[in-house]
Amino acid sequence: MKRWLGKAETTLGNHSDRLNAINIFPVADGDTGTNLYLTVRAAAQALHCLDTSALPVISADPAIHSFGPPDPAQNDVGAVLSRAGLAAMEQARGNSGTLFAVFLCAAAEPLAGHHRLSAPLFAAALNRAQLRAWSALSDPVPGTMLSVMEAAARAAATVDAEHNGDDSNHALGLALDAAVEAALAAVVRTEGQLEALHAAHVVDAGGVGMLLILDCLRSAVLGEELQDQLLDGLHGYDVQDPHIHAGMPRDEGVEVMCTITLSPLDAATMRQRLDEIGESVIMSQAGATADANGAYRWRVHVHVPEAALAMALIRALGEPSDISVSELALPEAELEAESHDAGPREPAGQAADGYER
Repeated sequence: MKRWLGKAETTLGNHSDRLNAINIFPVADGDTGTNLYLTVRAAAQALHCLDTSALPVISADPAIHSFGPPDPAQNDVGAVLSRAGLAAMEQARGNSGTLFAVFLCAAAEPLAGHHRLSAPLFAAALNRAQLRAWSALSDPVPGTMLSVMEAAARAAATVDAEHNGDDSNHALGLALDAAVEAALAAVVRTEGQLEALHAAHVVDAGGVGMLLILDCLRSAVLGEELQDQLLDGLHGYDVQDPHIHAGMPRDEGVEVMCTITLSPLDAATMRQRLDEIGESVIMSQAGATADANGAYRWRVHVHVPEAALAMALIRALGEPSDISVSELALPEAELEAESHDAGPREPAGQAADGYER
């Protein structure tokens, strides 16, 4: 899990500019790549302090175990992933980042108590994650990263069913391959599923980001390289293609995000009221356990014309924390700079840690 999220952090950092370039849905704000990168980085950093070199090696063959018995505190796949998911949820950015955080937290649940990933567990995790992501949005639509999650989950479930719950490494490899292949096909289909993408002749940015994340999981688990040709031919994704969103009408309004503790009833009330005043409402539990009063922590995301109205509504039901308010439209200076950028961008320099900035 640590290797997967570290690889995803680096990969999304390298691809963030192109993901931003084709980001036009639900709003053309050109930040999907940045938001996914920052959210995945938060998840990866939550695991940096884990000393994986001291963890036992777990294999399907008991003879391959090393370093003694598993440490239940650090070698529980679900617990480790839950730790990363909660960090991602608390620091999620934008629609795409919030949905990925939801995906991560939900995927951890079927893996709790297990020390090794298998095809049946992988299929169960993907299914739980895609269902939770769809339900987090008040108005989910096909043709987004939700469709990519769903396609990957269905493919993994098919492999698992065909192999009768085989928990071998071979079956896991087949499930991972099928999930990435199905995710790619789902990304290609997004262009025809949403009118905005069809008109701009591009695929969905969040969907591409999710595809990259799944390929990083495949690479980390199987010990293979990322598939360099995976994105070849995706419309709008060539490095010389323009930043599509720069030519789109400016989206007025702001994106408001916060964390708040609410009872299930108050959470339902907040979702209804936010739906009445805004769009892109996402609400998901930032933790699986309730407090002494039966309330849960929730991560809230909404696009509204003005922040004051949303914040007044939110504060009427509880006291928010980790509040973030950002303009949906890029500043005019950035739009002008992008619209006059005629050639491919220079690759970012590498920092001392090897990650591209």
